[in-house]
Amino acid sequence: MQRWRDMADIPEDWGRSVVTIGSYDGVHRGHQLIIGRAVARARELGVPAVVVTFDPHPKEVTRPGSHPPLLAPHPRRSELMAELGVDAVLVLPFTKEFSQLSPAEFVVKVLVEKLHARAVVEGPTFRFGHRAAGTVGTLAELGETYGFEVLVIDLYEQGAAGGGEAFSSTLARRLIGEGDVAGAAEVLGRPHRVEGTVVHGARRGRELGIPTANLEPVPHSAVPADGVYSGWLVAGGERLPAAISVGTNPHFHGTRRTVEAHALDRTDLDLYDRWAAIEFQAFVRGQEAFDSLDALMERITEDLRMVRQLTREG
Repeated sequence: MQRWRDMADIPEDWGRSVVTIGSYDGVHRGHQLIIGRAVARARELGVPAVVVTFDPHPKEVTRPGSHPPLLAPHPRRSELMAELGVDAVLVLPFTKEFSQLSPAEFVVKVLVEKLHARAVVEGPTFRFGHRAAGTVGTLAELGETYGFEVLVIDLYEQGAAGGGEAFSSTLARRLIGEGDVAGAAEVLGRPHRVEGTVVHGARRGRELGIPTANLEPVPHSAVPADGVYSGWLVAGGERLPAAISVGTNPHFHGTRRTVEAHALDRTDLDLYDRWAAIEFQAFVRGQEAFDSLDALMERITEDLRMVRQLTREG
């Protein structure tokens, strides 16, 4: 899959293509429907399928400080899109100037002149152009003018995990913020993942014989609510069952919020300064302080037993 960081990266001889546009944060199951239809239409027409997305998130430019928690960094999104069959991803730098483009200017500059769109596939709530003035209706009108078809995909309703809400990044973020990582996985179609660099921590886990990988998440990452979780540590080409802790370590009177994972039955890992990911499967319990170190260790033993069972089942 090709990945372009600017319109200047698009090959000059690029032909017709099927395009879909959006932030696509998380590439959740609703996104998968839209992207999948774009890929299918591209195969029908014998042309490439292209996803157009933005960096930074448009809200950070139009309303600085309102950047939503991110479900996945751009490299991870590209991986997920490639798995769906996308041929190219265009990550447009979203600047103040770019935000001023009218819907028609956006269509001409991006879809017509650069990507030569044969078809554009979007969800029903898609908005674009200055002040989000463009709708799928606007897009269809411009398609008639510039020679591309517009396909609007209805997003089906989400099940019990979201109380009947449609699949959306907003829903996934809410569930993650509440610690309902199992519900978030229903929306995403996979466990929620937090990525970052493994950094040095207080080394308490190592002193207790339960070493942890202390992750420094990518800025703006959607980190679940404080608590203990089951899941997996992904590093060095391995995906290891893990007990995960999010919070300030109240038993040790911590103040800094951390995200760390203990890989079950592994005390030999040296991951400092390496890139890793933590995938969340299920909430086990909330953070708490204990009356003694013995009480803490007893609870950790029970946590590890539960995590071992959950990851085996999952």
